[in-house]
Amino acid sequence: MPKIREVLKNRDFFLLWVGQIISQLGDRLGFMALIGFAYSKKDQGSPAEIFKILLFTIIPVFLIGPIAGAYVDRWDRRRTMYLCDLLRMLLVLIIPFFLFYQRNLPIAYCIIFLIFCLARFFVPAKLAIVPDLVEKKHLLMANSLVNVTGMIAFVIGSGVGGVLVEWVGAEKGFYLDALSFLVSALLIFSISTRWAVKMNFKRISGEIVEVIKKSVAQEIKEGFIYFVSKKDIRFTSWILFVVASALGILSVVSIVFIQNTLHSATKDLGLLIMFLGAGLFVGTLAYGKFCQRVSHYKAIFVAFILSGGLIICFTLSLSRYPHFGIAMALALMFGLLVSPIMSVVNTIIHKTSDNDMRGKIFSSLEIVMHFGFLLFMWISSILAERFSNSLILVIVGCVFIALGIINLIFHRRIPWLD
Repeated sequence: MPKIREVLKNRDFFLLWVGQIISQLGDRLGFMALIGFAYSKKDQGSPAEIFKILLFTIIPVFLIGPIAGAYVDRWDRRRTMYLCDLLRMLLVLIIPFFLFYQRNLPIAYCIIFLIFCLARFFVPAKLAIVPDLVEKKHLLMANSLVNVTGMIAFVIGSGVGGVLVEWVGAEKGFYLDALSFLVSALLIFSISTRWAVKMNFKRISGEIVEVIKKSVAQEIKEGFIYFVSKKDIRFTSWILFVVASALGILSVVSIVFIQNTLHSATKDLGLLIMFLGAGLFVGTLAYGKFCQRVSHYKAIFVAFILSGGLIICFTLSLSRYPHFGIAMALALMFGLLVSPIMSVVNTIIHKTSDNDMRGKIFSSLEIVMHFGFLLFMWISSILAERFSNSLILVIVGCVFIALGIINLIFHRRIPWLD
């Protein structure tokens, strides 16, 4: 069983991992800055206002995602990643000018849209390069650590970002975000070029011929056929759709619920996300180290049941006793219980997909996830105008529990859940 230090001794994987901790930490600061900006508008505390902000971050998934997957499998993944980071750094630097000085919100939101267009190339490249950097026996632990990247960002970036936004204002969050992209680009650039695609004349000539023979549209079609032909990948896409749908609801409803209950724009929200991230961090590492022999699918369904119960407990407890200490403890527990899901899903995909298809698969999964996220974010923003936030959150928890129980009971009748 591989230990964490054995995986992190791999220089190239370590550079990727640390770079993502730094850049996603900056992203959390940028996100809290956007939330603080939205709260300061006339519609403060409105789920509809949060929906409008997040909309510009999600649309690129549908417009760029399918194309990005095809190109990521053609390009040098390392080069794709550091160029995306450098371009995102430049774009983030100019957001405050239009957001705070020119007060030109349409242009600011268009810049945010472009940043997330670049992310559509970066994310599948990052996920697809992991098996190239580590040995097969280290794959599960490496995937756990890759997921930890975002969780460390939650732990530090959300807490610090929430406090900073209320203390010094939202503008500085964007500058720190830009700096994090620069550091990430430098670290990824330092990854050994032995993993890079060797772009010699013979290869370039061959690719020109290949492009003439096979269009990007055809590659997208092939990726879709491959996607639907793999039972395990179909199943993981369903899991991710459910999780993303719940996150879409929680992103709009829970933010306003916490703001209204604890009476804070970003400070308490950021600190709660920090404790949620701490739970995700510890839970992911523990699962990667101690639960390798546990059925991947059963782990997912148990996580569904337990996390659904925690959502209900969090909502009812905070509604009756609006104390930060209670919310903090429950957020930490929720992170621990939900943590196995993403590590398991990525490991299943890496084990069941071919190397030259991974970029397309991860891009397709990004589309599935963001479709569920966007659809239910929109639905919840409408429902929140007619029903209480707490009722919506309790229903989400009940649905998670029901899905987990049903799948645990009938899993033997489903052919891919051996």
